[in-house]
Amino acid sequence: MVNVPTAAWIDEEGRIVRPNEVAFADNRWIEYTKFDMTRYLAAIRDWVDHGPRSGHVLPPAERLRRLSLPSAAHALAAATFRLAEHLHESGRPEAAVPFFKRAQELQPESWCFKRQAWALTDAERFYGTSFQKEVKALGGRPYYTPLDLGG
Repeated sequence: MVNVPTAAWIDEEGRIVRPNEVAFADNRWIEYTKFDMTRYLAAIRDWVDHGPRSGHVLPPAERLRRLSLPSAAHALAAATFRLAEHLHESGRPEAAVPFFKRAQELQPESWCFKRQAWALTDAERFYGTSFQKEVKALGGRPYYTPLDLGG
């Protein structure tokens, strides 16, 4: 998972029937996400009502296709990011910055790494940016993988 909020649908047998995807309980973040969650919430209700017969339960091959497994770079990014957090928590916030930056280089699609680093440090000073500037730089494109409900 590279951002929050993210949801994965897991059935009563513990099987993933929809891998992680962007999921909000309402539309309060629609300005950033560009996703109207009305259809998603209806899909959840349909799954609750119909279980495995729901048209929103993905076939096994599609589940695998959508499930992105971490690469070696992603594993290194996570470890690097955790080291940065440790340095920050240990009272060495400036020493953490190069590790926050490296984690972002290793996994640039992780908005969690970006937001957390920018929140814990002076984003303008150390990164020359902010969350709002980065979202604006997307030019209206969502920073989430588009939600695919089919139809």
